[in-house]
Amino acid sequence: MTATNEQAPIKKALSHIRVLDLSRVLAGPWCSQNLADLGADVIKIEKPGAGDDTRAWGPPFAKDANGNATSEAAYYLTTNRGKRSLTVDIATPEGQALIRELIPHCDVVLENFKVGHLKRYGLDYESVKAIRPDIVYCSVTGFGQTGPYAPRPGYDFLIQGMGGLMSITGQRDDLPGGGPQKVGVALVDLMTGMYSTVAVLAALTHRDRTGEGQAIDMALLDVQVAMLANVGSNFLTSGTVPQRWGNDHANIVPYQAFACSDGHIIVTVGNDGQYQRFCEVGGQAELASDERFATNPLRVKNRAVLVPMLEEMVKRKTKQEWIDQLEKAGVPCGPINNLQEVFDNPQVQARGVAIDVPHPTAGAVKLVRNPMQLSETPCDMSKAPPLLGQHTEEVLREVLGYDAAKIAGLKDKGIV
Repeated sequence: MTATNEQAPIKKALSHIRVLDLSRVLAGPWCSQNLADLGADVIKIEKPGAGDDTRAWGPPFAKDANGNATSEAAYYLTTNRGKRSLTVDIATPEGQALIRELIPHCDVVLENFKVGHLKRYGLDYESVKAIRPDIVYCSVTGFGQTGPYAPRPGYDFLIQGMGGLMSITGQRDDLPGGGPQKVGVALVDLMTGMYSTVAVLAALTHRDRTGEGQAIDMALLDVQVAMLANVGSNFLTSGTVPQRWGNDHANIVPYQAFACSDGHIIVTVGNDGQYQRFCEVGGQAELASDERFATNPLRVKNRAVLVPMLEEMVKRKTKQEWIDQLEKAGVPCGPINNLQEVFDNPQVQARGVAIDVPHPTAGAVKLVRNPMQLSETPCDMSKAPPLLGQHTEEVLREVLGYDAAKIAGLKDKGIV
């Protein structure tokens, strides 16, 4: 057998799928990036001369070899890896006709326009279904396709407030700094993108089995309420409106952040044995034997008495001393890292979470890899987020068979 240095091509789970991506900003593009990482051919439709709004959402921007800022904002880079950018002015009849011409060649349409907006362009689900009956058509909106709020625009921050997340996030009202807080990233958008990914894959599997396409109606508000998980279930079961607990836990004590002599740690005591060892490491075994704190229900009942004593105990050691000693004692704990510490963390580095992807103007851009690790069909993250219109000619030639003259004519008219 002759030795060879050639690597076998990566097997891609969705290499047979093409996605027409009419979405922009975050929730929709997060879904289509997942599909692209899994091997789908994602054609990102963007407005000529402007593109996705997030291209300009900086600084920071990626930098070229000379250290000068490119036109690609870090925000845009984080959610558009692996796609092909095709510029089309869908506000024009010619642009709408071009999109309709692409539909027979696509398996999925993803859009996040306001409810009813695409109908006037002949690009709503019923119109698209008439062109390709087995299409999977995923709509992402703030409030869904039905209900009294359906026409409203939806934004992550607003939905975090309306959907209850901010009512349980933040310090208690009776403590300094108390009040509602949003989460530090656009969590509702991201989770909507993830739920949309699952829904699209489920619809494709159904189509594979039956030949039947379908419409998917994704709403940020629906996702936000679903994300409340046990907190929402607790309310539905008890009728008691939950409060904010800051970094504390409503049902477990101690399960919170503590200030050490030089920083903060998180201690997550899950049972009475761990609590006893926590106190022993802190040199205060008597807090474990105290009948007021012997069991978790008692610790929850008496948290106002116990927690200040634990806070004083934790202040006597450094962050690293606590982590080393608690890990040895089998008590779950960890630091509160800033982003520099996160990407310097040996576990994060060992898992290859940060990746360098070749980029046509920046040389390379640093991105975070997709966390899905599949043994046989790994994610392909080798293609950088595209420049605006980078693949316009390529897609029109390859998918629609346009020649150079036809493409030039469309460019002259500002259609592409």
